[in-house]
Amino acid sequence: MRTLFVTGPGGSGRTTVAAATALAAARAGQRTLLLTADRHDTLSAALGDTDVPGLTVHRVDSAAHFRRELLALQDRAGSGLDMFGAQRLDDEELTELPGAGELALLRAVRDAAARPCDRIVVDLPPAPQALALLALPAQLRRYLRRLLPPERQAARALRPMLAQLAGVPMPAQWLYETAARWDEHLAAVQSVIEADTTAVRLVAEPGPAGSDAVRTAATGLALQALPVELLVANRVFPQSAADPWLAPIVAQQQKTLADWRPAHPLHIAAHLGRDPHGGDDLAALALPAPGDAPTVRWPVEDRLAEDGFLVWRLPLPGAVREELDLVRRGDELVVTAGPFRRMVSLPSALRRCTVAGAGLSDGELRIRFTPDPGLWPQGR
Repeated sequence: MRTLFVTGPGGSGRTTVAAATALAAARAGQRTLLLTADRHDTLSAALGDTDVPGLTVHRVDSAAHFRRELLALQDRAGSGLDMFGAQRLDDEELTELPGAGELALLRAVRDAAARPCDRIVVDLPPAPQALALLALPAQLRRYLRRLLPPERQAARALRPMLAQLAGVPMPAQWLYETAARWDEHLAAVQSVIEADTTAVRLVAEPGPAGSDAVRTAATGLALQALPVELLVANRVFPQSAADPWLAPIVAQQQKTLADWRPAHPLHIAAHLGRDPHGGDDLAALALPAPGDAPTVRWPVEDRLAEDGFLVWRLPLPGAVREELDLVRRGDELVVTAGPFRRMVSLPSALRRCTVAGAGLSDGELRIRFTPDPGLWPQGR
């Protein structure tokens, strides 16, 4: 099973491209599941009455998911809530809160991984929200482990005694159980996002705004080690357009396409002169079925014999030197690239080293490490 996330700047046509991609996969004989949480139902407008064997469309109901999860949490925390005299919430009075849609989509991605299909195509929100969403499982798992360390559950045998001494129920057990349940869910989603069979298809209209959005998105995806399988230049006008009013737009698009070609695998989706609607229009975009996910590697280069360094090489296309920051925290490295930040676990060899410096060259961050004599194996 392979997973393809589709995103891009708002208004770039990412939902249409997701629909066309899923359609191409199904027509290529792949059992395909198309997931979307689009609140405006753009997907229905794009698909029309298209019915292709092998294609299943699932629209995530984030409001229903929010109500179901909150009521379940309320039931599990019942004793603690009753202790404080809380009034239970009813299904009818619950209104979806911000962020619930993202959590519902993550849950749907996790559930989809267990379904019998060859390809999952996920219509993500616009790129800034999508990048935060893809980083969310790992971040939440880190927070849970720091705030509720699993090893602290070893004291569970003392809780009945503590409850008798305090004279009130102790809610710690359900809290740990909830944290463990969330960690299990998040780990399943994280495994899908970080799998070698997962990739991203970026969508943007060629032009200055689209170019800036692609550069920023490429940096954020690279920091998450997520490969860009294809960059779709959407709504491209033909170079032979006779209308003189379109000439500056065509020239601008062609300049952007020339900049994009060396950096990413590129597909040009022509402007149809209308919003795509139905199977024929989606096929006219000529989007290929998803291919194999490119390999993302963060290699450690051994230069101890030459200059005494180990060099960790992190591809960060589009990164700007002035927007980079590195902080070592124990066995982790905090990497900041523009608006993005990630806690990265150091490879085992580098944990016995100290950071000696770093530099950005040709879209690659190279971090130099020197062995710590107190930790490094002798004779190496």
